[in-house]
Amino acid sequence: VDRGRYMTLVNEGTADETPVIAKRARELSRTPIVTGDIVDLVGDVSGADGTLARIVRIQERSTVLRRSADDSDQVERMIVANADRMLIVVAAANPEPRQRLVDRYLVAAFDAGILPILCITKTDLADPTEFLAHFQGLDIPIVTSRSDAPPVDEISELLRGHTSVAVGHSGVGKSTLVNALVPGAERATGVVNEVTGRGRHTSSSTVSFRFPGGGWLIDTPGVRSFGLGHVRPESVLAAFTDLAAIAEDCPRGCNHRDDDCAMVEAVAAGELGDEGAARLDSVQRLIGSLDSVS
Repeated sequence: VDRGRYMTLVNEGTADETPVIAKRARELSRTPIVTGDIVDLVGDVSGADGTLARIVRIQERSTVLRRSADDSDQVERMIVANADRMLIVVAAANPEPRQRLVDRYLVAAFDAGILPILCITKTDLADPTEFLAHFQGLDIPIVTSRSDAPPVDEISELLRGHTSVAVGHSGVGKSTLVNALVPGAERATGVVNEVTGRGRHTSSSTVSFRFPGGGWLIDTPGVRSFGLGHVRPESVLAAFTDLAAIAEDCPRGCNHRDDDCAMVEAVAAGELGDEGAARLDSVQRLIGSLDSVS
């Protein structure tokens, strides 16, 4: 998207594929159009210089990834449409990994019906074992990556043939990873501030790249927060599959914080270990923040 103009592909994936510049039709003035949308065009779709088509309809979306500015903001901000994979990129160090932010990505992915994939970068700087223990028992692929040797083949096998969206905190190496996965992507890369430990926003736009071997990889700007104001509290547990199975034995209307909660009882009995207790704490914090705005 550039100043109200949309780059679209007509006959995408065929020998007749044509890039066409289009604008939003007046009747769609209040309808968001985002990367990954499948749209209907009218007008000149030749793609010739100086031509401009109109987007008149957005086809039904299979998935929509959303975020809000914070948990108290229930205004949805659509990020991408029709993605079926989310590549969550987090650094083992520099900047320090943020467990709560990853939890939020997981909740957003499961709420949208998108399979999350966790990629830990910069493992040559720190051992991610302790951080990864938090996610034991969750049914998600986990890939580790060194600064000098991104696991291109392993990640490519997971993303090839799919529409994937890459997300991550500023400075975790997401743009570097995208450049390794998609030759010619040329996403800008930066460094982490040694004083604040924060990364600089090097990617300022959401861009789709054709993935080698089939599919698309959508790179998004780095963020430092990921609000879940649009997610219902009951959707949170879907991101924690091991806890969700236990929660099936919870009493009706359980808020998952009282002593009669099946998950609380399991943690108190030592059945889930320290990692399970930490995951339950994440669930409770997330549900608590969502309860306050529901």
